[in-house]
Amino acid sequence: MVRKDLRNIAIIAHVDHGKTTLVDEMLKQGGIFRENQVTEDRVMDSNALERERGITILAKNTAIHYEDVKINVVDTPGHADFGGEVERILKMVNGVILLVDSAEGPMPQTRFVLQKALELNHRVIVVVNKIDKPDARLDEVPDEVLELLIDLDANDEQLESPVLFCSGRDGTASLTPYEKGEDLQPLFRTILDYIPAPEGEPEEELQLLVSSIDYNEYVGRIGIGRIERGTVKVNQEVCITNYHTGAAPKKTRIVSLYQIDGLNRVPVEIASVGDIVCFSGAENITIGDTVTSVLCPEPLEFVKVSEPTMEMTFSVNDSPFAGKEGKFVTTRQLRDRLYKELQKDVSLRVEDGDTTDSFKVCGRGEMHLSILIENMRREGYEMSCSTPKVLFKEIDGERHEPIELVYIDVPNEYSGSVIEELSRRKGELLAMNPNAAGTRMKIEYKIPTRCLLGYRSMFMTMTRGEGIMNTVFDSYEPFRGEIQLRFTGSLVASDAGETTSYGLYNTQERGNMFLGPATKVYEGQIVGMNPKQGDIVVNPCKQKHLTAIRSSGADEKLILVPPIIFSLEEAIEFISDDELIEVTPKSIRLRKRILDKDARLKAEAKARRGQN
Repeated sequence: MVRKDLRNIAIIAHVDHGKTTLVDEMLKQGGIFRENQVTEDRVMDSNALERERGITILAKNTAIHYEDVKINVVDTPGHADFGGEVERILKMVNGVILLVDSAEGPMPQTRFVLQKALELNHRVIVVVNKIDKPDARLDEVPDEVLELLIDLDANDEQLESPVLFCSGRDGTASLTPYEKGEDLQPLFRTILDYIPAPEGEPEEELQLLVSSIDYNEYVGRIGIGRIERGTVKVNQEVCITNYHTGAAPKKTRIVSLYQIDGLNRVPVEIASVGDIVCFSGAENITIGDTVTSVLCPEPLEFVKVSEPTMEMTFSVNDSPFAGKEGKFVTTRQLRDRLYKELQKDVSLRVEDGDTTDSFKVCGRGEMHLSILIENMRREGYEMSCSTPKVLFKEIDGERHEPIELVYIDVPNEYSGSVIEELSRRKGELLAMNPNAAGTRMKIEYKIPTRCLLGYRSMFMTMTRGEGIMNTVFDSYEPFRGEIQLRFTGSLVASDAGETTSYGLYNTQERGNMFLGPATKVYEGQIVGMNPKQGDIVVNPCKQKHLTAIRSSGADEKLILVPPIIFSLEEAIEFISDDELIEVTPKSIRLRKRILDKDARLKAEAKARRGQN
């Protein structure tokens, strides 16, 4: 049976190529909103962090209607760190819309997501987006996409993929680059004509592969997936199986069943082959499980998600300020939250750490881990986090490390300093090409993941904020040797107390401060950065001794340099191996792992003796 009334597609692209904006317009023109309804931009980015950062972190489902056909659309993330979301979501669809920026052309993440779609033999609709850009390259970009398809060994059908030209912001599409179009009708028409309708037998035994998980306080875990075979009904008894674990099938019951319509979940009594459904009732359902009939528990194979490349240690906050700002501060609460995250994030790994109150958390990159930390602190958790470390592999008895492909676009005047720094960080220059106008340089490097730690903020400073840098995991290669990445030290508070203008004024001569006046600090807290290597113990809480001649009013003449306020990502990049980030719902503090000065010096001396 062919479901001609249904299509399932995913929108895939590099970050910031306009996926979510295009979905907005598809929803508006698909009749989901009333004509006079006021809507937010990027309605699919429902998470607070997504709206703040302007990026998509979680893949989301929606559905629109066109000519009596329901089109299920999945909006996917563009950042490489959230590639696991893209990989598993592609199992739910029959085809993809590949969005490519009309000026930038195919980018590193374009290659990654397209490769995953081609491996599943999905049909591809190429959409050149943002055609109204002044620097749009409407003739060259389709050729670059074709070259990419050839490079990725696409089959003949995929090489003949239709190409459309869109402005997601204006909601227009056309089949030729020389006209703008009036609406998205050509895109909807192409989806119906080119993307295959789901096929299967509704009378056969049920098979439903779970590709995503949600959670609701009232009904518990909610499984989301596409029905590959058969039919599912409310109150139906089913089995939960898994192709990869080989665990014995477990019986459960479908308590509630929903289909997605627009931005809402609509309750239904029955769903058939090809439908993307949400269901509750299976208490321990997880991503990769297959829901089957009791009579025929045959599991489906799930996509193998790429391995994590980076590790951080999360531990209970043990600073003098512990428990003052957070709601969840114990080891048990931290453990439960981290292991709960595993249920919906297939790219994450969590295991117990070296101590009873620490945990090793492995992810796909700095942003992947920092988003987890940020979500937890907003939920009320307190914790300490270590500096990130890359995960090495033993291959044929030799130590291998993860390697990234780095794509950089910078004004010509900054290209020399960028190349010099990346080469110092053991990067290998692959390509260097000027843009059509000759004002900017596109540089491609291959570089160890660990050598990129701390580089992003340096890159933005080096290029005066005009540079664009994108990275994507490439492979594991033999270890390229040790390298020094940090050339600065820390200014460490010698005493607990409250910072004063007088103390900060005397301290700022030593380096850049991280704190302003009237801020509480503790011994061992990092209050600033020493421009030279090595740590300096300072007292930012120092009081001026008053006499009959010297009055406290003289403090008004002290001019303080504004402090540097780190974001979470910048803090992760800054700290060294003997330092931690103290994360609470209200604060991000940097501290030494050992707070007491004398104990810290003894530990450093012992470490030096061990090296000798």
